[in-house]
Amino acid sequence: MKKIFILTGEPSGDKLASTVISKLIQKNSDIEYSCVGGAHLNSLGIKSIYDLKEITYIGFTSVLLNIFKIKKKINETVHKIIEFKPDILFSVDSPDFTLRVANKVKKINPNIRIVHYVAPQVWVWREGRVKKFKKFLDHILLLFNFEKKYFDKENINNTFVGHPLLEKTIKSKTDLSNLIPKNKKIISLFAGSRSSEVSILLPILIDFIKLMNDKFNDYLFVFHTTEENKNYVNDNIKLTNLDNIQVISDENIKSQILSNSVFAVSKSGTVSLEICNAKIPLIIIYKMNFLNFIFVKLLVKIKYANIINIINNKEVIPELIQNECNPKEIFKSVVYFLKNPVLMDKQINDFSNTLDEIRSKTSSADEASSVLSSYLIS
Repeated sequence: MKKIFILTGEPSGDKLASTVISKLIQKNSDIEYSCVGGAHLNSLGIKSIYDLKEITYIGFTSVLLNIFKIKKKINETVHKIIEFKPDILFSVDSPDFTLRVANKVKKINPNIRIVHYVAPQVWVWREGRVKKFKKFLDHILLLFNFEKKYFDKENINNTFVGHPLLEKTIKSKTDLSNLIPKNKKIISLFAGSRSSEVSILLPILIDFIKLMNDKFNDYLFVFHTTEENKNYVNDNIKLTNLDNIQVISDENIKSQILSNSVFAVSKSGTVSLEICNAKIPLIIIYKMNFLNFIFVKLLVKIKYANIINIINNKEVIPELIQNECNPKEIFKSVVYFLKNPVLMDKQINDFSNTLDEIRSKTSSADEASSVLSSYLIS
């Protein structure tokens, strides 16, 4: 029986990996799996060797403060993978963790094929990393077609599979009448999937809601969160006594609520593509501690945080980063859009044109699972 070890480093990677593996299970049921993953992979019957929360860190200072713990976890993970003896190590996103593990695994057992999903953003910083990847990666799966040139240059096997968030999927409808009052317009809020992101952005967004409530009474604010962060978000919201906030972690309900939203406020990241794909106008927010921000400013070679803005080399979607990421600036930006429907329509048109240029014509999960299958028979 063939074996695959799935290596993720955070909830978004766990979700992404599960879509690929579910396709692979349909194609080939005779595969044994093990993983470092979360709820999504666990739902497929694949048990994680430890809780994903044990390795979910963000930012330079967080990593530095936990460096010995991270090194220990990397070595533990390498040991477990070698012990499992997989035919394929399927690493997904979180390159600072997953690729460190992959590199060590390849040195110990060169026969393990390593396929990585979601290329590190070498177009943002540290392009020189690509040369190092060639030493241990057998194949890399790309979300964006413009990334190919970086890996073709080093003769690294790569496949553009497209971004799954840009795929239109038909999901069963859920009756939302118990969740959404008829007299309320929805503003969707995304504070991140990492607990460290949520702890920073949640208080800012709650204060933004308070400012909105002082001026308007017809909005319902829905926090889209993960199962892992749901209780933390709920507990903090209960302390506010605000009655126009909902917290949603169910993926199907989240997509329905998003499609019925009038606006969205989202942390910088790939979730913004899902919002754009639903044709919902939005602004981008992000904040990190000061030391992390200085590191990023020194190292990053692009002007924008959001992929739509990066591709267009202009601010199609407003970005409120660091000091500008505060309740008053978010309030001003959101109200400005809500009072200018023409501006919202223009933004939707602009980012929709960009999505059409980068959208894959096939299913990302199908393409990725086909690459994995090819290494099982080669």
